[in-house]
Amino acid sequence: MISPPARARIARSVAPSPMALWLMVLITATGIAAPLTAQELSSEQIAAQLAAAAKQSRQPDFSGRDLSGLDLSGFDFLSANLRGAILKNADLSNSNLRGIEAQKADLSGANLSGSNLDLAILRGAKLVEADLRNVSAFSTVFAESDMTGSDLRGSRLVSNFDRAKLQGANLSGAVLAADMKNQPMGLMRVSLVKADLTGANLENADLAMGMLEFADFTGARLTGANLRRVEAAGARFSGANLSGAIFRGADIESARFTGATGIEQIIDLDQALNLTSAVFD
Repeated sequence: MISPPARARIARSVAPSPMALWLMVLITATGIAAPLTAQELSSEQIAAQLAAAAKQSRQPDFSGRDLSGLDLSGFDFLSANLRGAILKNADLSNSNLRGIEAQKADLSGANLSGSNLDLAILRGAKLVEADLRNVSAFSTVFAESDMTGSDLRGSRLVSNFDRAKLQGANLSGAVLAADMKNQPMGLMRVSLVKADLTGANLENADLAMGMLEFADFTGARLTGANLRRVEAAGARFSGANLSGAIFRGADIESARFTGATGIEQIIDLDQALNLTSAVFD
């Protein structure tokens, strides 16, 4: 026979805490599960969940999950919900990430090389020092994301980078120009409005017809870059290396080139629009 005092102690020990009760109510009301750690969700479990979601024609949901450091290379995350997920140093190389919803996800140090990111939404995501070499990112949203030090060499990036942080990023050889053969929804072109590309490497990058208004290219390397017909009003090229860059038809109204090098080697600068309003001193 359990005495009344003992019974009361047992009841208190098994009763959920106020925090636990709050989480239970939140999960019930929103359907959002509490985040797991990488140890609690293995690569095999993720593969199984993706397969089950595909079989049931439903969206895979890994929102808020901690998938840090996992080997997810070659996985099919088509249209998966990765909002707020943590994928630090995860291997997502050669994966299908088309249409994923990864707002505010943390992909710092992740390997996404060779992956398909078309139509993905990564607004406000963290991609610091992420490997994004040779990715396809058509109509992808990187707006307001932190891509400091990221590697985007050789990638196809007709994307929205408005207000994104790309300090020290490597975009050498990247293609950001409008694809005139693939415009089913009108003219699709890269947007770098108010993006921070200070110290970035854009050597031989193709930005033709891009929207670069008020973008900051201070100290960036733009040697051989194609800026034909870009809209760069108010952009800053101070201290940038512009040797061999093409500015034919570029709108550089009120753009600043103070301290830039290679000015004399810019191709077709005399054919830029609003040249007289640009600042070169």
